[in-house]
Amino acid sequence: MPIFGTSILSFIPGWTAEGGTFAIQKAAEYGFDMLEISLPSSLDFDAIATKMQLDEHGIQGRLSLNLPKASHIPLYPENALALITKALDKVGEMEGDFLGGVLHSAIGTFTGKQCTVDERVIIRQVFTELAVYAKKQNITLAIEPINRYESYVFTAAHEVLQMIEEIDTINIGLHLDTFHMNIEELNFYDPVIAAGNRLKHVHITESDRGMTGEGNVHWDDFFKALAKINYQGPLVLENFSSEITALVGSTSLWRPSKYNSEDLAKGSLLFMKQKVALWYNENQLIQ
Repeated sequence: MPIFGTSILSFIPGWTAEGGTFAIQKAAEYGFDMLEISLPSSLDFDAIATKMQLDEHGIQGRLSLNLPKASHIPLYPENALALITKALDKVGEMEGDFLGGVLHSAIGTFTGKQCTVDERVIIRQVFTELAVYAKKQNITLAIEPINRYESYVFTAAHEVLQMIEEIDTINIGLHLDTFHMNIEELNFYDPVIAAGNRLKHVHITESDRGMTGEGNVHWDDFFKALAKINYQGPLVLENFSSEITALVGSTSLWRPSKYNSEDLAKGSLLFMKQKVALWYNENQLIQ
């Protein structure tokens, strides 16, 4: 069965030592198996202390990173390489084996044009080097395509999968997010099937970032595909409540949320468990 996780954004707007303690406590209290920690771009993060806290509360931890503007790979490949390398070191310090997130570009940085062949060459070179470095620590990188309003680099699953094939490495995978899929993919089934065992991480997010099951995401198609490839990795809740006021601007929560953060987290966790129980059991019966 997949692992049921949530992002720190269910509880706090960004990582701090104090906020992290709160997020770890709440994730465990609400019944999650795992907490995804979005690293600050400063990498001001005590990996060893955090691992101890996660262990004390009986939950797993995974790290992710979204590149800042100064590390947008097509413009600043050296900065990006240095930053992601340091983030991989943080994963190693936490005894982890994974780094995901928007690792291909800085959210909100655009040229006004499509990603060029030359830019893709630069991106591929950076990830070729990162794959070698990550392999030394037995770490898998997973790249998250995001929607066209937030990036012009990788916006769909097939673009990431194509680069993985070009690099020809087993420690770079795909990180899917149903919010972005709802905008960019033709459906929720085919990208998952195309990814197969290269799918390493999943963000579970409704089309309006609200309660799962109340929006436009075709959840049955998505979970049917996950069961078909026998995905056993994390399903990480990433929806937001305007109750956490510091998230309003960064996540465009211009209308008050229907749910507070606790109800949103607990309700979505139940929804994920129900869909997994339905489709994974159905797939076993078919086989």
